[in-house]
Amino acid sequence: MSMILFAFVVRVRDGLPLSASTDFEHNPELQERKHQLRTISKALDRFPDRGTVKGQQLHIFTSSDGVSYMTVCHCSLPVAKAFCFLEDLRWEFTAGFSSAVVSLAVRPYPFLEFDSTIQRLKQQYNQCGSPALEVTLAEVQDDLKIHPPQVITFEEVDLSNGIANGHIEPASGSQNVRLEPVTAPGVLSLVLNIVCASLNLIRGVHLFEYTLQQDDNDSIWNVVAFLLAFISGICQCHLYVFHSSLKKLKSFTLLSVIVLCNLYLLGLRNMWQLAFHISVACLSTVLILSRKLQDKINDCGV
Repeated sequence: MSMILFAFVVRVRDGLPLSASTDFEHNPELQERKHQLRTISKALDRFPDRGTVKGQQLHIFTSSDGVSYMTVCHCSLPVAKAFCFLEDLRWEFTAGFSSAVVSLAVRPYPFLEFDSTIQRLKQQYNQCGSPALEVTLAEVQDDLKIHPPQVITFEEVDLSNGIANGHIEPASGSQNVRLEPVTAPGVLSLVLNIVCASLNLIRGVHLFEYTLQQDDNDSIWNVVAFLLAFISGICQCHLYVFHSSLKKLKSFTLLSVIVLCNLYLLGLRNMWQLAFHISVACLSTVLILSRKLQDKINDCGV
């Protein structure tokens, strides 16, 4: 009976699958564990560097260090041997592919030829049950005593799956979410927004200095309007560049603030100036709402 059934190699920073072992087994639990592996690979920053997911008959073992090495093993395989296999896998992969080559990979599964190495290691462990390379079982056992693998629950995997598919908002922010590339109109709107924000800041500061000199308390609200328009313009730039939850609500709120501030400043600006500032804000709002998330990389059926 095979102890090691499936192996998977993934780039940690973006979850790009680099290689995987081919298998022809139709074990339902194996298919479920493979699905969980791919779910984990899409959110490796949410999981420990060394972890296990325990199933009924099959367990998942993961080990990460820039590149994550994962395997699905039978529950009767000792934990130390599973991590020996992953360490052997790491030795072979790093010997065959440099970190520069790995970092430049763009398409999924660029190193499918590594499957032959995975099959050789699987055969070594399944038939002999011993490490194939420099790693010794005693070394791994000692290391596991110092740094034991963390048990990952199915609930954590399901939560990660919800986040990866966009059904759940990540609690730690959206650093790993990628938006579509910035377009030429987007660059134009950013430049115009910065110009408008700068004008609002300059006018606001000058008016504030004048208010202090003349002791004109009535002008303080004009200063507030200029500064609010400045802050809203900067926030629009941030909202366009970075992904954010409740984007539609935030976009229309910022647009409303800019429009109201400019209408309040009607006596200090002519109609052309008002039209320019409001038009830039409207353009930015349209581009913010039209910039979508990038499509996720598929698994290419491996």
